[in-house]
Amino acid sequence: MIFAIKEINKRQDFLPNVTLGYRIMDSCDHTATSLKSALILVNGHDETTSNNYSCAGAGRLASPVIIGDAGSARSAAVLRTIGVFSVPLVSYFSSCSCLSDKREFPTFMRTIPSDTFQIKAIVKLVKHFKWNWVGAIGTNTDYARFALQLFAEEASRLNVCLAYTKLYNREFTEENILEVVDVIKRSSAKVILGFVGESELIPILNELKRQNITDIQWITSEAWSTATVLWREYQEMLIGSVGFAIRKAEIPGLKEFLTRLRIQDAYNFPLTAELWEEIFDCTLNGSLNTRPSSSRNPCTGSESLEKVKDTYVDVSQLRVTYNVYKAVYLIAHALHSIGSCVNGNKMCGDLQNVVPWQLLHYMKDVSFTVLEEEVSFDENGDPIASYDLVNWHAGSDGSVQFVKVGHYDASLGNENELVIDDSLIRWHGRQQIPKSVCSESCSPGSRKAPRKGEPNCCFDCIPCADGEISNQTDSINCITCAVEEWPNESKDKCLPKNVEFLSYHDVMGITLTVVSIFGACVTAAIAGVFLVFRNTPIVRANNMELSFLLLLFLALCFLCALAFIGEPTNGSCMTRHTVFGISFALCISCILGKTVVVLIAFRATLPGSNVMKWFGPIQQRASVFVCTAVQIVICIIWLTTSPPYTVQNTRYQSGKIILECAVGSVFGFWCVLGYIGFLACMCFVMAFLARKLPDNFNEAKFITFSMLIFFAVWITFIPAYVSTPGKYTVAVEVFAILASAFGLLLCIFAPKCYIILLKPEKNTKKHLMDRGKQNTK
Repeated sequence: MIFAIKEINKRQDFLPNVTLGYRIMDSCDHTATSLKSALILVNGHDETTSNNYSCAGAGRLASPVIIGDAGSARSAAVLRTIGVFSVPLVSYFSSCSCLSDKREFPTFMRTIPSDTFQIKAIVKLVKHFKWNWVGAIGTNTDYARFALQLFAEEASRLNVCLAYTKLYNREFTEENILEVVDVIKRSSAKVILGFVGESELIPILNELKRQNITDIQWITSEAWSTATVLWREYQEMLIGSVGFAIRKAEIPGLKEFLTRLRIQDAYNFPLTAELWEEIFDCTLNGSLNTRPSSSRNPCTGSESLEKVKDTYVDVSQLRVTYNVYKAVYLIAHALHSIGSCVNGNKMCGDLQNVVPWQLLHYMKDVSFTVLEEEVSFDENGDPIASYDLVNWHAGSDGSVQFVKVGHYDASLGNENELVIDDSLIRWHGRQQIPKSVCSESCSPGSRKAPRKGEPNCCFDCIPCADGEISNQTDSINCITCAVEEWPNESKDKCLPKNVEFLSYHDVMGITLTVVSIFGACVTAAIAGVFLVFRNTPIVRANNMELSFLLLLFLALCFLCALAFIGEPTNGSCMTRHTVFGISFALCISCILGKTVVVLIAFRATLPGSNVMKWFGPIQQRASVFVCTAVQIVICIIWLTTSPPYTVQNTRYQSGKIILECAVGSVFGFWCVLGYIGFLACMCFVMAFLARKLPDNFNEAKFITFSMLIFFAVWITFIPAYVSTPGKYTVAVEVFAILASAFGLLLCIFAPKCYIILLKPEKNTKKHLMDRGKQNTK
């Protein structure tokens, strides 16, 4: 402050013919002393004590303006006391947001940003490093209480949770300290915001060090973000700390001014005397600050500040100092504005008799440039917020290095106000960014489920249910896939469902295709045998024409199974059921015709019977096609009213679309099956009645057995068809078709082929006639 005043007084272009003076009072970091000192400054009391120093120049201002205090609580106390005098108070280090209340503190201004901005910057810092579980400690003062309240509000807005907020008294009782450390130790939060002064943090650090709790990532407030004094004792605990510091500057000429002090200055200025004795570890005899000390030698007078290394002469971190510098220039520019005021303006003041409220008016409106920085103030008397983001590094010589790794500038807008260079940051005890979360992030494919009674940062990760996905980290809800889609294995993407049907590429589809073609080939082979041996008695005796028709229609039954394999379409669905119904109607009609022929042929051998002329070959063929025509009519009605169609079935397997044929009209479907069953029942009844006829005419017992197999297959088919899911429903239907076709083929034609090919001696008219005579006796 003295340096800035002397610098201004030397200037000819600034406040000409005005010499600024000053009076320094030591508040001793004590509220009562601060109040006493402020009142002395306001009422102009000239009595000085050992802790005060005055240098009032000629033309000293009648109404003072106060620079100070450093602490927010002390500044608030002073303002409440001297507020009635409207004396401006400019603080260089009181950052509490509570002081921005102009109704309570109308005369307050400051050159340090309000904690409102620092808290916004800290929360953005926490959010940037994805720390959503943070502890906070502070002293039970306005400075910490208001700041931590703001931090809780701003953190909640950005989904950052406070693991704990612990305030402790400045008396530093052992119980108090242990209580704070116990909270830190029990919490899972590894990042702690310390909103305290450096002296107030030392008892906590001592206890943490004693209990060997060193795995903490500290976020510093501006009060101790460049506290060099903490480094020597707590280096292992504080290395890697990050926090916002007041913007620093290089003040030309300041170091030379500081090191120019000599021992004579110490005898006259009590603050300098204390400094001199501490730096050089000696005693000043007869100084204003003399205290008895048996361990110190007397100062010799040859001591020089130019040769020492001490924080006093270190001008590399001029932060609070720079704020004091700006505070002096703020007042000087306000006075300059008063002196430059045009006569006639009602607000113009007199530099020889400055009224406090007039000075405050000009101070609020002033804006100026100092050391290339634009300085201005808002309606609350707060400067535009600007901070350096510093990271505590260990230098090569073991000293602390406050490395600037970013900055915060409130004038740049919400999106650009915080800039961080992650590559410059060295973290506490590790290379990677430390983690401090209540719960690990939920990966895509799961959702967050809040824990009852805990902050929203504490949650469990629940996998998405079947048919749902989440494609973002920490999703609150899962998204349901569309009907035609299904989640992938990790449930972070909806994929088209696999379409499933009985395909020619499936093992089952290939097997059924081979069996179907094999059945048709066997049928064709039997037809060939019958064709080659068509003139033999056994072929001619068993209604050769109906036998060939039956073989043709059995081949069609085998081949119709192929219509059930492959991707279903509306056309194939109608074709497969129609061909199936008509093919089996033809087969059963032929068998029914053969059974009727056996019965009529036996009766035709009786004397006087001419029944065969009413059921000759033409009538036999006609009966087959008449019986089949009924099935054709049923199919036509079915197809024209409510035909089968393709459906996408997702009931059985949610992750697949099963393409299948719906029967359309259930009544029509069961009419087709029912008619086939009706024909089969007629065959069975007639064959059963003809089972005791002579062997040479007797196909009846083989037809009876084939019908029993037919019934067994289709009766078994019904429950299997209803209960089998997916493409296996179609496989069951195809199996029933093939099994019943093989049953008819083998039961009716296998015995005949056996005689034709392996027992040709029995395939003679004589043999058949002899057997017939034996059976009729």
